[in-house]
Amino acid sequence: MDRWILSYDGYDPDAEGLREALCTLGNGYFATRGAAPESSADGVHYPGTYIAGCYDRLPVEMDGLQADNADLVNMPNWLPLAFRPAGGDWFDPDRAHREGRLLSYRQELDLRRGVLTRLVRVRDTRGRTSRVAQRRIVSMDDPHLAALETTIVAEDWSGPIEILSAVDGRVVNAGVERYRNLPQKHLDHEKSLRPSDPELLLLRSTTTSSRIGVAVAARTRVSLPAERTHHAEAGWTGQNLTTDIREGEPVTIEKIAAVFTSRDRAIEEPAQAALAAAACAGGFDALLERHTLAWSRLWRRCQLSVDHIDVQRVLNLHIFHLLQTVSEHSVDLDVGVPARGLHGEAYRGHVFWDELFILPFLTMRFPEIARALLMYRWRRLPEARRAASRAGHRGAMYPWQSAADGREETQRVHLNPRSGRWLPDHSHLQRHVGLTIAHNVWRYYEATGDTGFLAEYGTEIMLEIARFFADLAAYDRSTDRYGIHGVMGPDEYHDAYPERDTPGLDDNAYTNVLTVWVLRRALDALTALPEDRRAELRERLALTREEITRFEDVARKMYVPFHDGVISQFDGYADLAELDWARYRERYGDIRRLDRILEAEGDSTNRYKASKQADVLMLFYVLSPGELDDILRELGYEHGPALAARTIDYYLPRTCDGSTLSSLVHAWILAHTDGETAWRIFLESLFSDITDAQQGTTPEGVHLGAMAGTVDLVQRCHAGITTRGGTLNVAPRLPSAIGELRLGLRYRGHWGIDLTCRQDLIRVALRPGTTSPIRIRYGDEDVEIHPGTSWESPLQHGRSPQTPTGL
Repeated sequence: MDRWILSYDGYDPDAEGLREALCTLGNGYFATRGAAPESSADGVHYPGTYIAGCYDRLPVEMDGLQADNADLVNMPNWLPLAFRPAGGDWFDPDRAHREGRLLSYRQELDLRRGVLTRLVRVRDTRGRTSRVAQRRIVSMDDPHLAALETTIVAEDWSGPIEILSAVDGRVVNAGVERYRNLPQKHLDHEKSLRPSDPELLLLRSTTTSSRIGVAVAARTRVSLPAERTHHAEAGWTGQNLTTDIREGEPVTIEKIAAVFTSRDRAIEEPAQAALAAAACAGGFDALLERHTLAWSRLWRRCQLSVDHIDVQRVLNLHIFHLLQTVSEHSVDLDVGVPARGLHGEAYRGHVFWDELFILPFLTMRFPEIARALLMYRWRRLPEARRAASRAGHRGAMYPWQSAADGREETQRVHLNPRSGRWLPDHSHLQRHVGLTIAHNVWRYYEATGDTGFLAEYGTEIMLEIARFFADLAAYDRSTDRYGIHGVMGPDEYHDAYPERDTPGLDDNAYTNVLTVWVLRRALDALTALPEDRRAELRERLALTREEITRFEDVARKMYVPFHDGVISQFDGYADLAELDWARYRERYGDIRRLDRILEAEGDSTNRYKASKQADVLMLFYVLSPGELDDILRELGYEHGPALAARTIDYYLPRTCDGSTLSSLVHAWILAHTDGETAWRIFLESLFSDITDAQQGTTPEGVHLGAMAGTVDLVQRCHAGITTRGGTLNVAPRLPSAIGELRLGLRYRGHWGIDLTCRQDLIRVALRPGTTSPIRIRYGDEDVEIHPGTSWESPLQHGRSPQTPTGL
């Protein structure tokens, strides 16, 4: 098995949605699902093209509630290309498959080069056999270009062949079944004009409410002389090309597409820009050469290899899809990272907290991309301030789901497909998303030493988030403690108390502890600034000594609930009933969506000690043992390895991993206590998308946070990379299934750091050309490595290095 190839032999209509998502091609500006060019949205196929940051909002009524939804828009489809021998039917893989005329079918995604190849043999209804070889790219060199090359060989016939090439704007957002009763049409189309160049097609559209102009131009060429006939109708433009083909001689059709929007820079108008780009683009081979070089450059900065081919192939796939969603082309776009990538319409393309799992990998290889994703949050700071003000608080309250302008996009009702009922959705109460943003800012600064970002943007973000949570915290004189009420933690199975009519929980441990951490780090960030910048920022934010004292007081007196010798998920968790897990597993098998099962029975997960995903245990993922112990110690609570072990043992069997991120967190936590179980859970998380483990969710878009998180787990957990105090810390803990792990990293301006971990050895080298040495720490050793030199040491299994955590 090749570690760089994802391949599918044979045609399986039931698997097409999954294959289309996993074979998506993109470049950070736009992406196109791996749908067959001759297919349309028909229940089997779902062509989709998505441009980063291009959302549209439509009003909707759900269960009597008036609302609106912002969707990442499914843009005009540039792919349509079909053929037929004269007098025959257009090639349709589904019909040919049903009728037994699809003789062979292979699809292959080359991850190293970013090329999707399809090889087909088909016989038409008159017995004529054709062989088709097709290559597709979305250019990583030029973010506006994509290309499709199709070569057809008539195996046992000669005669005229007809080719249809089109651009189809009649697409809608219908890629998620549960959304299909909601408004779907997001594009208005201008009358199609025929370009003066007969090879070109042009379709101009505008999003319905956000009024983003979109233009798609396509240039189609045939290797043999061909007659052309143009056609156009509302939202569609195409041309028929007819040529003669001889038995055994190939004919090649080359289609180059250019995509522009009115959001793009350095253009006057998107249609003219698209026409010019399509007309001036080179041929397929020239585009492919530059595209391949661009991918080669990216892969050099993403060096991460393990001596386990199956694992390496999926890790490569995950890195590939991450870089197709956010790349160097994303840096100037002002976009966040959608939880499902640019691969489908699940979650409507919204931005959640997935940067927590995505940024660490990017920060150590593409700090400019990580910085750009943090700038997406900074630019939405004014809206976060307005949201906090509307809620009656100071500071900045970031939304659980974000899209274009930073307002709260979380739906207020959701459908349970088991019961058919619309239910209140309180997930907007997951205020911890703001804590994640502040956390990401500080970890980015630790890893990069980017003092300019911290001074100009990062400290302001952190202070405003800290201000919100300090204001949100309520003081209880009877206990001399602060608490945070009416929120949700990461676990979405608990959004209210069973006996209360109002939503929200009190003193979610994850929220409270991370609030303490953020308050402290916000003050650290302020202190790290030059004195003049510090004074300027305090003046501009009207940050008084009284408010800083409030930060310090909340950080010293925050309440953290405990029960049965473990940290409680929230205050009152101890009073909930235990779930009969065995009964539900026996009855339903897969209980990852236990909330839907119980609601359909007239019950609720709010009544039970049962979690969808890691909540308390997220603390052991986000914070190092030292950081968590320090917080609990300063607050006057029990801390240390025994508490950690009891808390982990308590919650693991009470969590059903209804989120792909949850098993990732559990694999991370267990990697330093139970290596065999950790490896099994890691593999489950690693293969969850490629096998569609959640039964139908991956066709709606890949789980990008989980994909990036598995790569990050290898980097920071298995290799043990952490960044603290200006030193690169290494504490490898390789699974027994991995004999060797190699990484290439960037840290604080040092580009050429090579790390090798084996079961018996650790080696760190600094490539020549770096201008200064680097300091690393391994156990009790502090080592300075100079450019062109290396350091190595036997792997010290006897030591128990602290669990590595966030950058």
